[in-house]
Amino acid sequence: MATSVIFEEQLEIPFVGSLDEFRAWVVSERFPRRGRIDYLGGCIEVDMSPEDLFCHGVLKTEIVGVLGRIAKQARSGYLFSDRARVSCPEADLSVEPDVVFVSAEALASGRVRLVPKAGGGPDRFIELEGAPDLIVEIVSDSSVTKDTHRLPAAYARAGVREFWRIDARGPRLSFEIARLGAAGYEAAPRDSEGFHVSDVFAVSFRLVRNRDEHGRWTFDLDVRTPG
Repeated sequence: MATSVIFEEQLEIPFVGSLDEFRAWVVSERFPRRGRIDYLGGCIEVDMSPEDLFCHGVLKTEIVGVLGRIAKQARSGYLFSDRARVSCPEADLSVEPDVVFVSAEALASGRVRLVPKAGGGPDRFIELEGAPDLIVEIVSDSSVTKDTHRLPAAYARAGVREFWRIDARGPRLSFEIARLGAAGYEAAPRDSEGFHVSDVFAVSFRLVRNRDEHGRWTFDLDVRTPG
């Protein structure tokens, strides 16, 4: 009987029967050290595509820089990016979003738990368990349906308060902020200048894209405070 699937001699995925088995594999020595591997409702989704430097990498750097400064100045919580794993047993979910924000209140109340690294000693953690306050996903060519359908539905089931989706691949920049409602995510209010309200950070954001002197994309996440 087969016990795993091997892709092009680069990636071996075992046949796991549950979220618990997937999470055990994630922390094992057999888990791949590159690529994004998510577990959504019983399915393992693998993305080994390289990250687009400007439509993804530069954009993510801007998002992390701005949100990180806000969180640090307000002492409101913690911002994570890249390989920060989020697992939510209630939603049968384990993912590595582009950007994650967890408030200090979520940790203090137990809504989100820091999972210690086995044998890592104090202050060593490898996973967030529960519903973060905010998740940001940047759409890539290999993740369009996942970012627009499967992930938002899963994050809503998990109880993630706010979801941002950004698509900078085409001629028109798409920047959406959605808040969790009774029936899933609902678009956050936006003013005539394109600023979207963020309940999590209690400010409004607008994402602007321009070309630099070399003709390459640059991004600015503008912030507007109430009043």
